[in-house]
Amino acid sequence: MRAAFARPGFARLFAGLSVSMLGDSIMLLVLSIWVKTLTGSNAMAGLTFFFMVLPAIGAPLLGIWVDRLSRRVVLVWGNLASALAVLPLLLVRDAGDVWLIWAVAFAYGISFVVLPAALNGLLKDLMPDGLLAEANGAIQTTKEAFRLFGPLVGAGLFAAVGGWAVALIDAASFVLAAVLIAGLRVPEEPLARDDGSFWSQFSAGARFLGTDRVLKHVLVGFGTMILVIGFFEASIYALLDAFNLPATYAGVLLTVQGIGAVLGGLASAGLIRRLGEVRVAVLGLLLIAGSTAGAAGAPTIAVVLATLPVMGFGLPCTFVPFMTLLQRRSPRELVGRVSAAVEVLMSTPQAISLAVGSVLVSQLSYRQIFSIIAIVITMGAIYIAVRLRDETAPGLIGEQRTTNESVSIAADPVQQG
Repeated sequence: MRAAFARPGFARLFAGLSVSMLGDSIMLLVLSIWVKTLTGSNAMAGLTFFFMVLPAIGAPLLGIWVDRLSRRVVLVWGNLASALAVLPLLLVRDAGDVWLIWAVAFAYGISFVVLPAALNGLLKDLMPDGLLAEANGAIQTTKEAFRLFGPLVGAGLFAAVGGWAVALIDAASFVLAAVLIAGLRVPEEPLARDDGSFWSQFSAGARFLGTDRVLKHVLVGFGTMILVIGFFEASIYALLDAFNLPATYAGVLLTVQGIGAVLGGLASAGLIRRLGEVRVAVLGLLLIAGSTAGAAGAPTIAVVLATLPVMGFGLPCTFVPFMTLLQRRSPRELVGRVSAAVEVLMSTPQAISLAVGSVLVSQLSYRQIFSIIAIVITMGAIYIAVRLRDETAPGLIGEQRTTNESVSIAADPVQQG
């Protein structure tokens, strides 16, 4: 990853992202723990994540905006807006204020659309194609490393002091990230103006995904996974109930999972160089499916904990190659809208998954739910492996190969799947 940090500006961008990710790691689990503590309901706790993914419905509109503005400016003001968005948590007192937690979760969801879309565009300007996997791997590794202690810190602060303290720390992290990124100097060339109709601009990202063979099939496989991954959010508390553990123990589970995720993040760029993005993505899905199946049959919480590092390793091995493919294959002027379209295509099944999971947790045991998750994710991995079986070349392209070349290959009628 040293080559990525040698690029001018990446170290400063990475510092800003790291501060923001630290705040996220401390806060995000607290939102659902807070709801669970106030209401005692696993289903209502799971709905917290539903509100977080709901803004993805409007992602294409946000994507148009991101493609019209400086990506650095969007990141700066987006972080400042996110800082303001978490402050209503200071007003939460009892179960009647759960709606405030859900409102903050919704605002968080907006930032999860805007900030990654702007980041994808900024990375495309900042890094050569050959170093995108290195940059993504560094960011994902840090994100997962924070899960080693962030959820525990958040849960501990919530239990010892209260959610207001976590909200203030999170807001401060957003402000500091904005300050760091504001000082970044990136040679952003003016984006090509899109004079098409509103509908043409609105749908440009989705239309591109429909013509890019690799991204299209990877998205189908990922969408299959996302359709069930949300079942975890409500059923994880059912798992804790089954082993007579408190809701705050969810922080321990995420920390153990983070150990494997850090290793997966460190290994992802090297795996991509050897196997290619598509193969590594399939490997990641299979690791997640296998570890979920293991957790479903685990007789003790110790065995559950033993499966989590494998699941953690699979997460960056799934998302790092996917983000690299998206950044590498998307035209510069469409990165925001392609990212937004992906957000819709991924978050819509996730929203359905969270809602269905909140119902399933009252009808099925967590073992049954985990088994369903494992089977469906395996199906998604098989789909990608079959439809893209010819993707056997090393995944990291040389700097001499441009995104335009990737797009032209994807658009070749002979290559369409």
